[in-house]
Amino acid sequence: MNYPIYLYGSPVLRKVAADIDKDYNNLFELIENMWSTMYYSDGVGLAAPQIGKSIRLFVIDATPMADEDPSVEGLKKVFINAHITEREGDKEPFNEGCLSIPGIREDVVRPTRIRMQYVDENFEEHDEWFEGIAARVIQHEYDHLDGVMFVDHLNPLKKKLLSGKLKNITKGKVKVDYKVKM
Repeated sequence: MNYPIYLYGSPVLRKVAADIDKDYNNLFELIENMWSTMYYSDGVGLAAPQIGKSIRLFVIDATPMADEDPSVEGLKKVFINAHITEREGDKEPFNEGCLSIPGIREDVVRPTRIRMQYVDENFEEHDEWFEGIAARVIQHEYDHLDGVMFVDHLNPLKKKLLSGKLKNITKGKVKVDYKVKM
């Protein structure tokens, strides 16, 4: 099943998501549907708030970005109750987009290396470092768990220039090939 993607302006995208436990209702079905929704929408990541669920869960498959960074070939993971514990390295710009903000892509400056503690779909604990594009994709999805969107990282002038497009998205004035919800 493919979920509708909640668009910019939806209150659920601004909430801080809650941790879950291994008994979360239909967790494996939810994860499978998130993969399906992400692939159908041509995304490389999808966070639960983007489908209207304010829980600390996201999925990524960075394989489509392997042309730019071969180290992400086959990087497909589920992150539950994720928390970034360290950020380091140079802060570099990278052009980002978001399924919840269709039609807008902008350069976002983020650290190049992060340390993440999380559990996977089997609730096995992980404490890992990620760098390069992997760190980029993870930080983007992780932000959704804290109610942050990539446009929040832009300077005020750039945000002002995008305000008309963002307002149109909040009104549902977008054309996409996937289901959306306001």
